[in-house]
Amino acid sequence: MEKKDLLKEEIKHIDVKSFDSTKIIDGMKDMSFTARDTARAADIFDMMLKDKDCTVILTLAGSTSAGGCMQVYVDMVKNKMIDVIVATGASIVDMDFFEALGFKHYKGSQFVDDMKLRELYVDRIYDTYIDEEQLQACDKAIKEIADSLEPRPYSSREFIREMGRHLTRHAKKKDSLVQAAFENNVPVFCPAFSDSSAGFGLVLHQVERKDSHVSIDSVKDFLELTQIKMKAPTSGLFMIGGGTPKNFAQDIVVCAEVLGHEVPVHKYAVQITVADVRDGACSSSTLKEASSWGKVDTTYEQMVFAEATSVLPLIASYVYHRKSWQDRPKREWAKMFDEK
Repeated sequence: MEKKDLLKEEIKHIDVKSFDSTKIIDGMKDMSFTARDTARAADIFDMMLKDKDCTVILTLAGSTSAGGCMQVYVDMVKNKMIDVIVATGASIVDMDFFEALGFKHYKGSQFVDDMKLRELYVDRIYDTYIDEEQLQACDKAIKEIADSLEPRPYSSREFIREMGRHLTRHAKKKDSLVQAAFENNVPVFCPAFSDSSAGFGLVLHQVERKDSHVSIDSVKDFLELTQIKMKAPTSGLFMIGGGTPKNFAQDIVVCAEVLGHEVPVHKYAVQITVADVRDGACSSSTLKEASSWGKVDTTYEQMVFAEATSVLPLIASYVYHRKSWQDRPKREWAKMFDEK
């Protein structure tokens, strides 16, 4: 087995515009269990888009971007279905920015000798392979961006905006989430930004630049996202997985309160997750539980306990073909910070 034998069959990203899942979702409304939950989640997402006052926040955790859903998120941004993104660094850097540089994810197998993969410098995400040498090239691209910036603390949103600007000049793949967000003024926050290839690149940058370097200020992230919540009349969450992005986006309601501003809780909330609720962990806390913290309303909320790549394309296609997004105003929240 050689490296070229493993990295030959590319992951292809599903295009939800190419098929209409409306009949499937409508049929699921009269079913039970996860099918009915999925259909209700689709309707709540559509309600967010019909509500002209609602700012929609997408949260991303896990590996759905590497697994074939990257184009789903790009189409959401381009078609005014998403106004703000809160994600893991891996989703934004190791997966999306990585592919924008011209690299690929490959179909693999979970039934493989992982020590052999390590020898070949191939990384595995369940049944998906990544070339470690290409990931390190991604690290170096992050370093180059950091090297080009004025030495000071940046929110992850500010730095990711510079990544988007970089891609307008250097992207090998034009349809990336980072570039689409930049071009549509959709702010992207990664509260744990260094937990990704970005971290390696920034470490290289700081070691080389010593006392005159770029750093990432996660508190500034928290403040900026809270400022969006304070200016938005109402808000909705569409959450893939859990983790830091989920809690970060929910916590801005409480943060606004701490700052002395009364803001409404998130009016709408959908979470797609496989996390078990019994261990008490934050990622598995239900939306009803979050309401006890003053974060979300329980009138329009839906948990979908499913692996996201199996239901997200159906929900996104349904909402896309319902076309409620066509009459939505473009929020362009990123401009709020550019004007400062």
